Amino acid sequence: MKTLHHDRLNKAVPYQRQTKHRHNFRGKHHRCISRLLSLFMVFILLSGFIFIPFPRRVEAQELSFPDLQSQAAVLMEFSRGEIIYAHGEDEPMPPASLTKVMTLLLAYEALQEGRVGWDEEVVISEQAWRTGGSQMYLEIGQVVTFGELVTGIATISANDACVAIAEHLSGSESNFVAEMNRKAVELGLTATLFQNTSGLPHEAHYSSALDMARLAHYYLSRFPEALALHSQKEYTFNEILQYNRNPLLGRFPGADGLKTGHTSAAGYCLIGTAEQKGMRFIVVVMNAASHTVRQRDSEIMLNYAFRNYTRQTVYAGGEEVGIIDINGGNRRQIGIQVEKTVEVVIPFHRQEDLVIDLNYPQNISAPLDKHEPLGSVEVYLDDVLLSSSSLVATDNVEKAGFSNILLRSLSDFVSGVWNALLGWIGGFFPKPNPA
Repeated sequence: MKTLHHDRLNKAVPYQRQTKHRHNFRGKHHRCISRLLSLFMVFILLSGFIFIPFPRRVEAQELSFPDLQSQAAVLMEFSRGEIIYAHGEDEPMPPASLTKVMTLLLAYEALQEGRVGWDEEVVISEQAWRTGGSQMYLEIGQVVTFGELVTGIATISANDACVAIAEHLSGSESNFVAEMNRKAVELGLTATLFQNTSGLPHEAHYSSALDMARLAHYYLSRFPEALALHSQKEYTFNEILQYNRNPLLGRFPGADGLKTGHTSAAGYCLIGTAEQKGMRFIVVVMNAASHTVRQRDSEIMLNYAFRNYTRQTVYAGGEEVGIIDINGGNRRQIGIQVEKTVEVVIPFHRQEDLVIDLNYPQNISAPLDKHEPLGSVEVYLDDVLLSSSSLVATDNVEKAGFSNILLRSLSDFVSGVWNALLGWIGGFFPKPNPA
């Protein structure tokens, strides 16, 4: 297998596709320095081995947002879950209604697994009816679809709907909470412990801003369709119109979720998310002093992210990136192409630091099927894998018959003799002196 390392992108230009420009070589691996130099290196490699060190990597400066006033805050890039900024992120504190992201995650998992249906009817219990705080105003004995309950939680943070879903899926809220805590352990949420499904105050109910960011990332990665509910600005049930409390909706461009929270102990909390130009970011704010501080801190981080990150298409799906020699086929060579589009979200100033590995054999034996995997392309930043795709054959290659192999061998022999003869004859003639 051969591996080519190269920087495909030129200097950072906002919202513009960049051009391929260099290969760098290291050991058995190669990276392009310039299109002109790479052509020269092809010639050099025919006669020997060459080593060129990797370029010095530019380290991102540590971020500081001195105007943030929330006790804890996290900014995450969504595509790979990178934490861009954090303070107080590991400190356990009351999450208030941010808890409901876990409740919704388990509800969506139950739907996906077929344990419950969207239109399945749920009978409301007295326990659900007695739940305080924000609610849908469910009535004892009322029959409500599971989908309506999910919608009520996602849009208006309905506590009574949380209890109704828990009882329907697990028999009791306590059983459901046990499932929530098992899921937290599974996801590695080390600073999280739940005591109820809604986030109502309890001294042993806590989480951290980092755990909430990771939970939101997992939830939206698995169930992006949930944003259709979280982005609704209002919801009417039992002829009662209520409004989504998320301050980013309708105000911050591209905002479409996710969950607010507030109690006297937790302060004002928010998991917010927005998408612009194909980039999505998640922010978490916990224990802000007011709803104004919560909104402002969230917008400060989101504004930074969208102003300082860019989405780059490294290779388009179907783009041809190389040629492989074929042994014993009805053709001598076959092209290889990228199976799916390779894109990355990175800081503007790090575009030149991308490293692209093209891994594929120099030759392969026939037969081959069109779109058969032959290698891979991987994109790295600071030795961290950002994106990858398979490299596949551009066409079918059949095995060559005996007569075709014989004729090809004879043709290669004659061509070799002819080229040697031309070289021998050329040796008798003096080379012209350069002007």
